[in-house]
Amino acid sequence: MFAHYFGNGDAADAFNAAMRIPNLLQNLFGEGVLSASFIPVYAGLLGKGDPKEAGRVAGVIASLLTLLTAVMVALGVLVTPYVIDVVAPGFEGEKRQATIDLVRIFFPGIGLLVLSAWCLGVLNSHRRFLLSYSAPVVWSGVMIAAMTWFGATSSGYDLAAWVAWGAVLGSLAQLLVQVPTVLALDTNLRFGVETQSPAVREVFRNFGPVVVSRGVVQVSSYVDGILASLLPSGSVAALGYGQTIAYLPISLFGMAVSASELPEMARATGSVEEVASYLRARLDGGLRRIAFLVVPSTVALLLLGDVIAALLYQTGQFTHDDAVWVWSILAGSAVGLLAATMGRLYSSTFYALRDTRTPLRFAVIRVVLTTVLGYGCALWVPGWLGLGAQWGVAGLTASAGVSGWVEFALLRRSLNARIGVTGVARGLMVRLYAAALAGAALAWCVKLGLAGQGPWVVGPLALGVYGVTYFAVTAASGVPESGAIASAVRRRLLRR
Repeated sequence: MFAHYFGNGDAADAFNAAMRIPNLLQNLFGEGVLSASFIPVYAGLLGKGDPKEAGRVAGVIASLLTLLTAVMVALGVLVTPYVIDVVAPGFEGEKRQATIDLVRIFFPGIGLLVLSAWCLGVLNSHRRFLLSYSAPVVWSGVMIAAMTWFGATSSGYDLAAWVAWGAVLGSLAQLLVQVPTVLALDTNLRFGVETQSPAVREVFRNFGPVVVSRGVVQVSSYVDGILASLLPSGSVAALGYGQTIAYLPISLFGMAVSASELPEMARATGSVEEVASYLRARLDGGLRRIAFLVVPSTVALLLLGDVIAALLYQTGQFTHDDAVWVWSILAGSAVGLLAATMGRLYSSTFYALRDTRTPLRFAVIRVVLTTVLGYGCALWVPGWLGLGAQWGVAGLTASAGVSGWVEFALLRRSLNARIGVTGVARGLMVRLYAAALAGAALAWCVKLGLAGQGPWVVGPLALGVYGVTYFAVTAASGVPESGAIASAVRRRLLRR
């Protein structure tokens, strides 16, 4: 919907750049930080049979988050003009002013999303995952409604402002749909500001390193935005379109597995050897599930990125050339997709062990590498290869992928030294990649055979063939995850 109304123009650039600034608040104090600092303590108290103390901790954290985000939102609105030149130095004139106005609209909504992340922490600790991860659909739905309603009479920067207000309203709706279930699950919630509880103090001890770690990671995201703003017009928007697709498997598979495993890992009890054995089993199982789903995602982004981008975006202001541009960004993202998703699960294992500092150290290394490599790949490499400057955006995502593999290797080595050898068997990875490549070859045949047809014809057929082939080949080669999915589908069909 956004591509239809905005394409890759200046308004799309301004909107995407504006969202990055208040998103810093959400990422610093939202889901990732609460998952690492709050969930292990809260879920641990529930696992020990102390719901009263768990409710007290949850209430204090909610109260303090409310105060902290209120202050941060107020400050953010005030200092926006001073930070625009830092995060989007390539924006000038009307484009710069529109970005400032959009940031000020976004900030209150992002504060509400931080509180929504607290609800997610409570729900996940009680093993309620569907509501917390489907609630953002409400946020997206309100924004889509705003585009549909105002898109008939507005365009450009004016439409961007209406959609930004829709994002604020959607943030409130996303919070409100979760609150009733949270209050029903934890009847011991006691809101207030106090830090005497040892459990509350433990959350804060974990909170600091994780905030710094998330802040370091955000530096990488902002560097990407800064460098993209120095590239030709539309680069910031194109990066946003590509990241939306590339983050989908990270969210669906990497974050999903990590989010479901963290509360279970945090409940581990027993001797050091027993805890290590339990964590190895949970971690290896999660890594296999991630690999089974992310390997085909990686191959699809690399070889079928134009089909995916055209199917999702090619309408209205978004052209086929834009889809090819986004494909190059997706190909760069494919470099580190598996490392990014598996790395999240390794980090969650450290968090379950109440160790938030080790992931921080490795995140710093990744960000430094991403910054150095990204600068060269975005601004120098395209010229050396005789390519247009706009292709530098693909260099940003590829350099981030290389850095992601370095971080993943450090996380795995450190954790293996602590709990024993973990990872996915090489034979399984070979079978997964072979199945994905077989599916991609058939999908390319469909794509070439339907040349000249629209994306709504080519996309579903090519990607459908790709998916069916992958599942068929993995099932035939004896991959357990494929058989488990097939068995689950058969059981549901029989019940119906």
